Amino acid sequence: MEFKWTTWKVAGAALALTGSLAAIAAAAHAAAADDAATIKAALVKRLPKTEITTIDCDKIEGVCEVQARQNLFYIDRSARYLIIGRVYDMETKQDLTAARLLEMNPDMLVGAGGAGESQEGAAEPTQARQAGAGGAGPLPRIDLAALAALPSSGSVVMGKGGRTLTVFSDFRCGYCKRLHETLATLDVKVVERPISVLGTRPISEAVICASDKRRAVNEAYDGGAITSGRRCDTSGLDANEAFARKHGFTGTPVIVRDDGAVLHGFRPREFLETWLKEKVS
Repeated sequence: MEFKWTTWKVAGAALALTGSLAAIAAAAHAAAADDAATIKAALVKRLPKTEITTIDCDKIEGVCEVQARQNLFYIDRSARYLIIGRVYDMETKQDLTAARLLEMNPDMLVGAGGAGESQEGAAEPTQARQAGAGGAGPLPRIDLAALAALPSSGSVVMGKGGRTLTVFSDFRCGYCKRLHETLATLDVKVVERPISVLGTRPISEAVICASDKRRAVNEAYDGGAITSGRRCDTSGLDANEAFARKHGFTGTPVIVRDDGAVLHGFRPREFLETWLKEKVS
């Protein structure tokens, strides 16, 4: 009888522990859901032009991961501080941001080829090949007349070369910065057209209104403050964003070649060199 009684006591304690753990897990899940709802409400007010897809406060301790369509950024639980960049887990030596971006965009290159950005032991995602420049099929194209109709007041022209690339970018997009730096090393004319995906419209306006727009672009990508000191016509930025929405440019960067071929996402120098050599059809 003593053995049976002890057995029942152990079983009862195990059931009680299981129930407690389930209750704790349910409470934690509810708290995370409340955090996400609170953060989303704050972001709707602070980033009204940014379409929030999902918010996950469970993956990384202390911060919440925010997906805005095909873009990714982080926010503290008070929804005051917005963090744009890559998160590394130094114990597992994994680039959490790159892995998540590759999961979100399996057909888009989200890493590879960036000089000076890898961390020792950190995992870099491999390229998920997209059509074009040796791919399996033709790239999507846009109407060049519609692109040419966009006002010059929404662009900054840089570089020289026989080919022209139009880049739709966001100044707080890390891969836009890498693309900007890569294109600066190529013999190509770049027409940069800023769009606000991460709530960066004020930065874009400051760049467009700056007396030295090319310098302002570099300062914007470096995270510096840009003071234009004057107002100017920024309706070209509205035209950029309308064009991007119409053509389904939900993430940045988007590269448009002078024959209308479109690439979504960053590409390394070697890829771009090959792509630029392709005959314009």
